[in-house]
Amino acid sequence: MSEFLPDLRLVRAFVAVADEGSFTMAAKRLCLTQSAISHSLRALEDQLGCRLLDRQGKRTVPTPEGEVFIRRCRRALSELEHAERELDGLKRWGQVRIRVGAPHSLCHFLLPTVLREFRDCFPRCEPVIEAGDTSWLINRLEDHGLDLVIGLGNEGQLESGRTLFSDEMTFIVSPAHPWATGGPITPESLSTMQFIVYTRSTHTHRLVENWFEQRGVRLRAPLVLGDMEAIKEMTRIGLGVGIVAPWVARKEIADGRLVAVPMGDHAVRRDWAVFTRVKRNFTLVEETFVGICGMIGKEMARPVTV
Repeated sequence: MSEFLPDLRLVRAFVAVADEGSFTMAAKRLCLTQSAISHSLRALEDQLGCRLLDRQGKRTVPTPEGEVFIRRCRRALSELEHAERELDGLKRWGQVRIRVGAPHSLCHFLLPTVLREFRDCFPRCEPVIEAGDTSWLINRLEDHGLDLVIGLGNEGQLESGRTLFSDEMTFIVSPAHPWATGGPITPESLSTMQFIVYTRSTHTHRLVENWFEQRGVRLRAPLVLGDMEAIKEMTRIGLGVGIVAPWVARKEIADGRLVAVPMGDHAVRRDWAVFTRVKRNFTLVEETFVGICGMIGKEMARPVTV
């Protein structure tokens, strides 16, 4: 078995029958005769030493052994199709697809500028963007549903991360808040404030909680929201103290609607990275996309000056 390497035509025939549930439909899909499909399946089962398909009524379905084998086959075929698209794209200079996953905040604040620059380099490329939590996006990446994922380095769960940029969280308050005019930030004042924070399930939320725990501060129950715009608006009207990355509120800080208040010398620091599947190199198109993300990200994360 260690030397087993099936013919790709046999694998395609097996996957087609499993997908279609019929030898006849598989033959039509692959433009082959039904006899050729049957011979291919027998040859593959002989090589493996087990049955891969069974009849259930009018349909042909994978056996338990077939279910195990088909998962690997699908991944192999997906990789081969991806390689074919990349090679074809390089021949036509940019006629490729790039599938990127990122958290909602980066989709809103980072990727629009990145995509504008990227299209100047590869005008015929077709970017596909998916937004979601990093852990979910990493699963999509491992299942070959995405090519790249941008997320927090600590959340990546993969060895193939490359750091793009770093940022530090800050408090934001309304101009009428005592902290806006230099009021002291003490453990006592921290424990009395109503904080407005991002979704509990995120790594950022855990980092913020750890920051307070390290200072021995017991928080009042915070307002927990899943939308950055809502956090900014509630902060602006004085419902509490927001905790965000400065780039999230750069416009509001610049025009005076919000005031940024540093968290101190040991603020919550985050490292953003880009991930791909283990042992897979970036293509030319992906290298360009990643380089633009790093450049725009570093500019976006620079300290806000008013």
